[in-house]
Amino acid sequence: MINKPVKVLCIGGSDSGGGAGIQADLKAVHACGCYGMSVITALTAQNSIGVQGIFPVTAVFVRKQLSSVLEDIGADAVKTGMIWKLGVVGVVAEKIKEYKIKKLVVDPVMVAKGGSVLMEDSTTQALVKKLLPLALVVTPNIPEAEILAKMRIKSVRDMKMAAKVIFSLGLKNVVIKGGHLEKSKKTGSVDILYNGKEYHELHADWINTKNTHGTGCTFASVLAAGLGQGKDVLNAAQFAKIMVTKAIKNSVSLGKGHGTVNMFP
Repeated sequence: MINKPVKVLCIGGSDSGGGAGIQADLKAVHACGCYGMSVITALTAQNSIGVQGIFPVTAVFVRKQLSSVLEDIGADAVKTGMIWKLGVVGVVAEKIKEYKIKKLVVDPVMVAKGGSVLMEDSTTQALVKKLLPLALVVTPNIPEAEILAKMRIKSVRDMKMAAKVIFSLGLKNVVIKGGHLEKSKKTGSVDILYNGKEYHELHADWINTKNTHGTGCTFASVLAAGLGQGKDVLNAAQFAKIMVTKAIKNSVSLGKGHGTVNMFP
């Protein structure tokens, strides 16, 4: 039994279908041997087909959740996911600074697997201005990177260009996940890590499955857990790539749409 586990706080939306969001975050953190905590920013009515509804949590109550956890338990690393409302971004940034959180992973969740928008435009702007500069690592997928970098991404070369643009927003490390690239089905999945000085390519074989719900949440949460355990950014990202690849291989078919990755085969 672990007497003093590494503590990882996951901030994001609840997925009623259990495949992504806070549910995926906590599974991933637990699979890494860490202790997971949560701050809910929104409730979703969600299943394998898509998102049927979103009920946002007020900024006042998000602040209360953050204070409750961080004042008493603390956190070795923090991961943020879905943030629906503008005011919540400011509250999260405020608490990150107040409690001097250095190991922050921001997954800029903007669009769900089924295409539903999970972040308002004004919230995106606030995220870029207030929260991204506080992050140790930011982990957009290609559609999200296209929004942040304001460019189309069709190749690994484009991914590197976009990573450089996103880094220029005041970031420390950028990981662009390449699973959305059409070429990935032939060449394998490649993620790009850029730290302002050099690029690192994270490779994995392509797994032919539609059961990929929760990959982004899982990747960012495993990355945060790795950082909390003392890994550097590169090793934590490599660890996250390995764990997510295994979770995709062990994915489960649930419902009529996209099944979920599985951290516990």
